[in-house]
Amino acid sequence: MIQIFIDADGCPVKDEVYKVAARYKIKVLVVANKYLTVPIDPLVEMCVVSGGFDAADDWIADKVTSLDITVTADILLAERVVKKGGRALGPKGNEFTADNIGTAVANRELMQNLRHMGEMRGGPAPMDKKARSQFLGKLDQIIQSLVRAGPNHRSQ
Repeated sequence: MIQIFIDADGCPVKDEVYKVAARYKIKVLVVANKYLTVPIDPLVEMCVVSGGFDAADDWIADKVTSLDITVTADILLAERVVKKGGRALGPKGNEFTADNIGTAVANRELMQNLRHMGEMRGGPAPMDKKARSQFLGKLDQIIQSLVRAGPNHRSQ
């Protein structure tokens, strides 16, 4: 059974996930260190994890399977999900795959080093309509591919 995990702290596309998941009747697990308001829906579950650093990431990485989708901006969590055969999707519609996760991790480390050296300031551009649209399209595409693969789907 397909599930969607949301790395919920600061996730800007939770509402979009709820809408798409409702259309496909897919369970959504909203994972965070504190309680967040979620829709009253039997398919949406709020999962509060103990407050240690990366506790939500550890919880998701432990539970995710090759039938699941994880929505996260955290590249290191995306790497863990991909290594377990799950699908990882960033909030701007970029899917992390076995082919591109190494580059994404390396780029993350480079940007982090540049920020520490004072060469870079600020963060990613804010969400806009185009990014939300790309996210919705990619989420729908991933769900369709998992549905087509069927219940016997196993990732390599």
